[in-house]
Amino acid sequence: MSVEVGRICVKTHGRETGKKCVVVERVDKNFMLVTGPKEVTGVRRRRVNVNHLVPTKQKVNVKPGADDKAVSKALAEAKLEQFMREAATS
Repeated sequence: MSVEVGRICVKTHGRETGKKCVVVERVDKNFMLVTGPKEVTGVRRRRVNVNHLVPTKQKVNVKPGADDKAVSKALAEAKLEQFMREAATS
């Protein structure tokens, strides 16, 4: 499964380990821009190494570079807010 814009992933490194985030944009071949959004999962918008993300089966429909408000709206429309808040299992 590839890491693409809109894919929900689990962070595997850093202070936000185990939390879910949404890929917002591809920075280059090694980095992605992700967001929780912070109000939903506690993950701030930041650049993350692609090797530190584990993609899930869920995906939301967002445009590249979407802001946190648009991501929150897309999660609500897909009814995935509760899924995002749940702790990731290993």
